[in-house]
Amino acid sequence: MRDAEFLWVGCGAGFSGDRVDAIAPVVDTLAKCPGRRVLILETLAERTLALAQLARREDPDKGYEPLLQSMLAPVLACCLQHRIRIVGNFGAANPVAAARVIDRMAHGMGLRPPRIAVLRGDDMMVHPQVRQWQSAGPATPCGALVSANAYLGAEQIAQALDDGADIVVTGRVADPSLTVGPAMAHYGWSPDDWPRLGAATMAGHLLECGAQVTGGYFADPGFKHVPALHNVGFPIARIDADGHCVIGKANGTGGVVDGRTVKEQLLYELHDPGAYLTPDVTADITQARVAEVGENRVALKGVQGHPRPETLKVSAFYEGGWLAEGEISYAGPRAEARARLAADVLRLRADSGQPLRFDLIGVCSILADDGGRMLGAIAAGGARDVRLRVAGKFQTLEAAEHLLHEVNALYTCGPAGGGGVRTAIRRRLETRSFYVDRAGIEASYFIFQ
Repeated sequence: MRDAEFLWVGCGAGFSGDRVDAIAPVVDTLAKCPGRRVLILETLAERTLALAQLARREDPDKGYEPLLQSMLAPVLACCLQHRIRIVGNFGAANPVAAARVIDRMAHGMGLRPPRIAVLRGDDMMVHPQVRQWQSAGPATPCGALVSANAYLGAEQIAQALDDGADIVVTGRVADPSLTVGPAMAHYGWSPDDWPRLGAATMAGHLLECGAQVTGGYFADPGFKHVPALHNVGFPIARIDADGHCVIGKANGTGGVVDGRTVKEQLLYELHDPGAYLTPDVTADITQARVAEVGENRVALKGVQGHPRPETLKVSAFYEGGWLAEGEISYAGPRAEARARLAADVLRLRADSGQPLRFDLIGVCSILADDGGRMLGAIAAGGARDVRLRVAGKFQTLEAAEHLLHEVNALYTCGPAGGGGVRTAIRRRLETRSFYVDRAGIEASYFIFQ
């Protein structure tokens, strides 16, 4: 194939809160690539969507990616000028509101009106059968249902692009589908072309987490060196007519793309290498081959595809009460002993009937457990720089506040020398996942007017 016949897909975001300044180098690089170019922005995790649903509850005009304007403002003009399509799940819980923001942004910048497609069908809260489907899942928590979203696939993304969309706004779609949709549209693949869909799905899998494949999550000083990590570039893939890809990164950026970074990302969150289930296809990487074909250029071939599952995954979130966290520092001689005594005081005075988690940051925290078994098994030592953290989940706000009052009281109620108290309370969400027959989900798109 000639370069002008390939599809080029660049990823500008791997999660909600990713670096917004990483997008411009991706777009600048795509603008110099021949053929069809697409910028994908992947900003949804399961919890992110639930938080977006809560934001929409508070304000019907919210519930989309909070950084949407910051992400698109620097690159929207270039994308429209060079016909770089944008596909993103930044619609979150409110894709229509996200489309409205983009439309207003383009108007305010004096740009031509973009043709914006909005996908719908993932939000099961509006589906008449949501309660029936909910009961088919695991045991329901006590709290009220906050959100329930099905993972849609690539087919409607492809249709929207075929319909001339400059920008496709989605809610919950499977992460690789952001790439598979443009590939289906560009090459005219059918929805049951399993080999090509499988290959393109893994290209999307390499792209979806942004800098993870370009050295970000890979870096480990003295063991896995990554140059100029402060300016790590985001990935760009060249996808061919069979779905195979060559993955690289934005020009003029730091980071590295090599066989090791690609293999790590290829296996990331892959529960079964022979059957990676997505709404589009069941991908199989057991015969995959990774080869370095140039500086910061790695080819992926050999991925297989099998028929897609008959069901779609649904992630549901429920109100889960409150999370309370408090911290206080102890330093100097016998600091660890004083921090442990403070934990004992809190344990006895919380009087909530709820288990609490205690961490001694600087002694035992990251590798600790909620039950405190590891902390209890570690003999008291002589650490001189310790920060005590306590956390608990509560059904009522009053109980959560009581714990934090007790943390604050440690200032003068002892032990000696405590300082730097910080406390926080936030709502908790509990999640349950289940599967529904895909025939009951009506996915579609419309052009935003």
